[in-house]
Amino acid sequence: MTDVRQFSSFEELPKETRELFEKAGEDCFFSSLPWFRVFVDHALDAGDLVKIYSTPQLAESGGSMQAALATVHHVASSAFFRPRKLSSLSNYYSSLFGPVGSEMHSGEAARSLAKAIAEDSPPWDEVELKPLDVNSVAFEALKAGLQSAGFVVQTYFCFGNWYLDVNGRSYAQYLEDLPSVLRNTLVRKKKKLEKSNRGKIAIVTGGEDLQAAIDAYEKVYSASWKQPEPYPNFVPELIRACAAMGTLRLGVLHVDGKPAAAQFWIVQNGVALIYKLAYDEAYTDLSVGSILTATLMQHALDVDRVREVDYLTGDDSYKKDWMSGRRERWGILAMNPHTVRGAAAIVRHVGGRAVKRAIRSLNKGLFKPANSLQKA
Repeated sequence: MTDVRQFSSFEELPKETRELFEKAGEDCFFSSLPWFRVFVDHALDAGDLVKIYSTPQLAESGGSMQAALATVHHVASSAFFRPRKLSSLSNYYSSLFGPVGSEMHSGEAARSLAKAIAEDSPPWDEVELKPLDVNSVAFEALKAGLQSAGFVVQTYFCFGNWYLDVNGRSYAQYLEDLPSVLRNTLVRKKKKLEKSNRGKIAIVTGGEDLQAAIDAYEKVYSASWKQPEPYPNFVPELIRACAAMGTLRLGVLHVDGKPAAAQFWIVQNGVALIYKLAYDEAYTDLSVGSILTATLMQHALDVDRVREVDYLTGDDSYKKDWMSGRRERWGILAMNPHTVRGAAAIVRHVGGRAVKRAIRSLNKGLFKPANSLQKA
């Protein structure tokens, strides 16, 4: 076994590992401790167990590096036919995931994490990590680490991620660069709503108005086209956590005193994340969703002075009108040919020939069994 340590909760983490998450959280909200704590408390199922892998200080080129990876696995009462699977601590609510650490550009720490996962006993049938930045060094390092440990690895597309490089522009300058149809609609509809005196917009960041804004958000969401939340307490608790961090921008548009549109944005370290948005379809003709997006965008550019706006998850067609660039998030699925359920997963996802190729490679000594690797 390597010296990689394992922890079953974020509360158990030693100071140096906790600092890895704190540092990573400054750059990426989805790597922060507040995010993971709300996730663990409100977005897991019964039987889900957290497992956090943490490498020791690894010396390289006169420096040092350390990394950690947050994962989850499920323990069921009757799990004979269910693969023993380790997954990233992520789900429907996660727009980005990855290992956290110092000097992650080297890739060595990510490979150490992958090796530690492969050495677990009993062995994992499957390991799935998503959604990852496909262009990151960590993505390639995790994939290579799992492959070298004997897993059959398949990578796959998760979703597109649209974003805006602000490039120092004001909202007025940004507005001029929008497609003419969208720009004209925004100007016309907003002027009409203002002239009617029917609309009122508030951007709540916390304080005594927070609960009323959460209630309005949930009322709008329930009246929208969106499916009910799989974990109904998650978003309200995440909103409260963001308010405590000072990163919350919760916009609510009222029409005739009733909430018609609501959007949950997170602003941190010069980046505005458009996390949740919804509108009541009864107000579709007023373009309440677009008007509220424009209002929050103006706040992000002119008040928060962000350098980037991120539309997060999905390739919805409307996003390209508001954003300027697109990235991709991918997943890694690693399957263990040494276990019955792992081999079955390979047949299911890749094909029977992949199992034979993996076994031939192992028999030739190209790989060592995933559960019998020697200590590094």
